[in-house]
Amino acid sequence: MTLRWQAFLEAVQERGEYPTPQEADRAARVVLALLGAHLVGSERAELAARLPETYALILLNPLQAAEPLTPERFIRATAAWIEGATATTAAWDVSAVLSTVADAADDELTERLLLQLPHGYDLLFGRPTPA
Repeated sequence: MTLRWQAFLEAVQERGEYPTPQEADRAARVVLALLGAHLVGSERAELAARLPETYALILLNPLQAAEPLTPERFIRATAAWIEGATATTAAWDVSAVLSTVADAADDELTERLLLQLPHGYDLLFGRPTPA
């Protein structure tokens, strides 16, 4: 089921405690562009089908990642793309967006997405896996 744009944005805004929808939108765009660079194949297409069209297009048309980023480097890359962000605020941004993405997906798709990503992304998606 595709999440409506406003519902997705409201979820990100609430989780990130952003004062404005514009700040939530900026975080969503940056995080989804970076995430899209790490996902391939049917999982990326399946996730895009569950996102609002605006965000689906960002996910599907990413820059290609030269190498998979560890969660720490993903957060630093997010900070670099958001004006005035720090590693701490970027971690908050990433978590707000990716936990909303995990809800838009389902547990099974989220598991398949996590298999494409370096170890540690489960925490960013708000889906910690038992050790």
